[in-house]
Amino acid sequence: MSSTPSPSRATSSGTAGPRFAGPRAFPRAGGVPSVPSPGRPTTHPGTSGRTGPDLPARVDLVVVGAGIVGLAHAVEAVGRGLSVLVVERDDRAVGASVRNFGHGCFTAQDGEALTYAFTARERWIQLAKEADFWLRESGTIVVARADDEMQVLQDFAQVRDGHARLLDRDAVLDRVPGDPDEVLGGAFLPQDIRVDPREAVPAIARWYAEQRGAHVAWSTTVQGFEAGSGVTLVRTSRGDVVTTKVILAVGHDVDRFFPDTARTAGIQRCTLQMLRVDAPAGAAGGPREIDPAIFTGTSMLRYNGFRLSPALAAVRERLTAQHPALINAAVNLMVTQRPDGTLTLGDTHTYATTPGPFHPEALDELLLTEAARLFGTGPLTVRERWQGVYASAPAPFLNATPMPGVRAVSVTSGIGMTTALGLAPRVLDSFL
Repeated sequence: MSSTPSPSRATSSGTAGPRFAGPRAFPRAGGVPSVPSPGRPTTHPGTSGRTGPDLPARVDLVVVGAGIVGLAHAVEAVGRGLSVLVVERDDRAVGASVRNFGHGCFTAQDGEALTYAFTARERWIQLAKEADFWLRESGTIVVARADDEMQVLQDFAQVRDGHARLLDRDAVLDRVPGDPDEVLGGAFLPQDIRVDPREAVPAIARWYAEQRGAHVAWSTTVQGFEAGSGVTLVRTSRGDVVTTKVILAVGHDVDRFFPDTARTAGIQRCTLQMLRVDAPAGAAGGPREIDPAIFTGTSMLRYNGFRLSPALAAVRERLTAQHPALINAAVNLMVTQRPDGTLTLGDTHTYATTPGPFHPEALDELLLTEAARLFGTGPLTVRERWQGVYASAPAPFLNATPMPGVRAVSVTSGIGMTTALGLAPRVLDSFL
């Protein structure tokens, strides 16, 4: 396993789920007045100019935000035959949706997140084919470096019925780099996937914009909403649009629009420090191919699916005693490989309503030191550093109606890439 990962497009080791419904003619919204801004031409569903500066006068649904949560709702809605306008304040997605591991962490979820995750899995695989982006059904290796971590994996495998397969030390080290003196064993989670978020999210946006009834307004700021009789007026920096419904999918910025809703939900901003580093060398001298994502004992503390094990308390107690810096920084030490062979390494977690702008070098050094210890290598070469931000709250999802006709939707648990494509159908079922 010493070759550079292939830059091939969507790949699948199994049978994909049902294809998305093809574009259909959408019904005109009856009784919706046209409210164009003075002196501004308009476009209408099914015409050209979908990504230009002009807005349609009216649509069935406005989606605010072109991250993965917003795009998930837009893709689902046009598949149902609705006319949809996505409004995004930037000229491309630059937030949490492109700053993450690109990891579909389906198996380690629990409760409603697990349901959304496996619905999303089918949609990711199909979208990779439709929108032509790189996807790997490569699974996840959870590396156990202590007896209590191995016990957590044994408990997890017993209740997940084939979705987790236990591995011995040699089987783990055959698939991922690791220090043989530290690795005891692990588990393979075959249902998980990987994408390159920097490619996948823009590809989905492009594919969506090509569908009948789809419109996108980039570099456009939503300034407010006004409720009418069965409709909502969306005021933007490019003019006004009348719609029947609005999905507000702005992540942690819900408080910019509806502060009471954010306060009631307990939403804070979680900031993450992440890095892109060179992979350890393979047998042939180039970067080693690491097909699955890599989890560690700290990952067991982050994902609810592992909480079913009584041994998890022992993992937390031991890590707190032996590696307090990891616990204090709420580290989830995990790794995914990008198509170019470099590794995405992360991540730390800091919570605040308004995070500070400063990036502590000590946290990056902590990640680099722990990754080198996991791999059993010397210092890793850093190619990029960045800070991610996502919405965090006591409940894993926000699905609230702050005013008639407007639904605020956020994934408030750091698993937007994993669940958004499964969450959106449920939201639209109850809202439209």
